[in-house]
Amino acid sequence: MNFSLDQFRLDGKTAIVTGAGGRGNSIGRAYALGLAHAGANVVVADLNKEGAEAVANEICEAGGKAIGVQVDVADEAASLAMAEAAKAEFGGIDILVNNAALMVDISYDDFEKVSLEAWNKALAVNLNGALLCSRAVIPSMRDRGGGRIVNQTSGGAFPATGLYGISKLALVGLTTSLAKQFGKANITCNAIAPGNVTSDAGKMLVPDDSPFIKFLEMTCATRPRGGPDELVGTLLLLCSEAGSWITGQTIHVDGGWVLRP
Repeated sequence: MNFSLDQFRLDGKTAIVTGAGGRGNSIGRAYALGLAHAGANVVVADLNKEGAEAVANEICEAGGKAIGVQVDVADEAASLAMAEAAKAEFGGIDILVNNAALMVDISYDDFEKVSLEAWNKALAVNLNGALLCSRAVIPSMRDRGGGRIVNQTSGGAFPATGLYGISKLALVGLTTSLAKQFGKANITCNAIAPGNVTSDAGKMLVPDDSPFIKFLEMTCATRPRGGPDELVGTLLLLCSEAGSWITGQTIHVDGGWVLRP
C-alpha cells in the first residue's frame, strides 16, 4: 500500500472521548474537536453533562456530527449506557479515548497520610474507568472489524512518585494488556503521556510562577509546556489507518521531558 495523507482521515468512524466536557480549555475538548475535524462522529462524554453538550454543540456548529453524553466512567452501568448511546446515534463504535481522570482533585498526601478512600477513588476513575469503558465498547469494535483504544497516561508516571503517578503507570499496564489480548481482533491499544500542558486544569495544578516550571525549563529538551492542541496529532496517528501497526505503546508528547529508549 502506498502511503497517503488520506490514511489520517476518520470519515465514517465514531469516536468516544471521555472527560471531554469539563474545564473549558482542556485536552479532552481538543481531542474531540480534532477527531471531528478529521471526519469522525464524536460522542463527547463527561460527568459534566452541560459541558459535554457544549463541546458537542461546538462541533456541530462547525459542520461536524457529535452528541454530548453524561457518564461516570467509574460506574459500569454508566459506561455501558454511554456505549449504547453511541451505537444508537451513530450505529457503532470505532474509537475510544480514555481521557477522563482525576488530576487536580486527587490526593497529593504522602503515602503515610493518604486515606484509603482517596486511594480507591483515584484508581476507580483513573484505572478502573478505562477498563470499564474499554469493555463497554469492545463488542461493537469487534462487530465493525476492529477499533482503536487510546489511554491518557502522563509523564508524571515516569517515574511514579505519588498516587496520581501510580494510577497512570497502572494504566500503562492496562494498555499493554488490552493490546495483547485484542490485537488479533484488529483492536489496537496505545497510550499518550503528555508533559506539562497549558490546559485550565494543568495551569491550576502548576501555575506559571510554579518552581516546577523552572525545573522543566532546565530538564526538557525543547519547551517545558505545550498546549492541548499539540497532543492532537499523536492522537490522530493512533486512531487512524496511518497508525494501524502501532499497539501496546506509550508515546510521550512532552518536549523531551521524559526520554526513554
